[in-house]
Amino acid sequence: MSAAAATKGLAGVSAGETKIASVLQDKLIYRGYEIHDLAENATFEEVAHVLLVGHKPSEKELRFFCDELIANRALAPQVIDYIKSMQPALASGSAVPMDVMRTCVSLLGNLDADSQDNSPEANLRKSKRLLAKMPTIIGHMQNVIDGKEIVAPDTGGDAKLSHAGNLLYLMTGAKPSDKFTHVMDVSLTLYAEHDFNASTFTSRIIAATLSDMHGAITGGIAALKGPLHGGANEAAMEMLKLIKTSVDAGEGSIDDWMHKAFEDKRKLMGFGHRVYKNGDHRASILHALGREVAETERTDFIPWFDLGERVQQIMADEKGIFPNVDFPCGLTYFTMGIPVPQYTPIFVASRTSGWCAHIMEQHENNRLIRPLADYTGHPLRAWND
Repeated sequence: MSAAAATKGLAGVSAGETKIASVLQDKLIYRGYEIHDLAENATFEEVAHVLLVGHKPSEKELRFFCDELIANRALAPQVIDYIKSMQPALASGSAVPMDVMRTCVSLLGNLDADSQDNSPEANLRKSKRLLAKMPTIIGHMQNVIDGKEIVAPDTGGDAKLSHAGNLLYLMTGAKPSDKFTHVMDVSLTLYAEHDFNASTFTSRIIAATLSDMHGAITGGIAALKGPLHGGANEAAMEMLKLIKTSVDAGEGSIDDWMHKAFEDKRKLMGFGHRVYKNGDHRASILHALGREVAETERTDFIPWFDLGERVQQIMADEKGIFPNVDFPCGLTYFTMGIPVPQYTPIFVASRTSGWCAHIMEQHENNRLIRPLADYTGHPLRAWND
């Protein structure tokens, strides 16, 4: 067996060092802080500060960091005009929200005075601006999709709302409940960072050429779009909708649908993980929060969680495969009324903190990332034979 075959997909291969996060079988750590500890005790803004700046913020540092994010929420008119112009493409399906988000980041790069400056100081400034603007892009895009006036185009939201709360407000124009804000805040923390995953590694490869931060983030968004990575939360929810439709139509039980999927060797989204073999640490946290929302504020969604839990049980019992964080994410966001095509863009609003941290780390101690490949093509031959 060749080395390439033995490491297909680079499974189990260490591609470098990082001080940002550690993904282990028994825990997930951001700069020394374990994910359950962060989910229970830290806000997303505090987590973002830890990732970007490198340490837990003091009260004064946190106030300043939050003020910076709030001050940078608004989008330039050119970006807003672009989002508005994409309404027909979004309506027809020739573009999806992740495509629009990707282009928005490219436009922001063209408009950022620090765009071509890769110094640590400029990179940190760009990181904060990008983090601040991602929820605004999502909110304005959803307003356009819904055919409504854009919420707070001049300010990018309500300065009194947190990063999570403002994201929900921008999408709907209504101030979210404390429960919804908390659940969104925790979900952003859970999605913020995950070492050398596909999108982060993509961002680091781009940064390793000494390309700029906006370009590296654009590449990260493109990688995250795929259903085998960030798009899995959308795909998981669409799968649950298919199961429910089948059951409601009298075409069999949940078990029947699952067994047919097994027979057809169908890819079941939201399950399994390249690193976690015994379950994703983040999944149980988000599932519990989503179930609590259903039981306290959206009781008509309890059957969806019942369905999801049965699917999880079948997968565990018959395949020994456990849900990753994307499975409860789909259920939880659906219960909160968030449109499915915005699930992965919300992932971007969170993971930008991790991407930017990795891009800065790459730029600060750079070496071009250039692996080798085993050639398996035609043997040497002459053109004129």
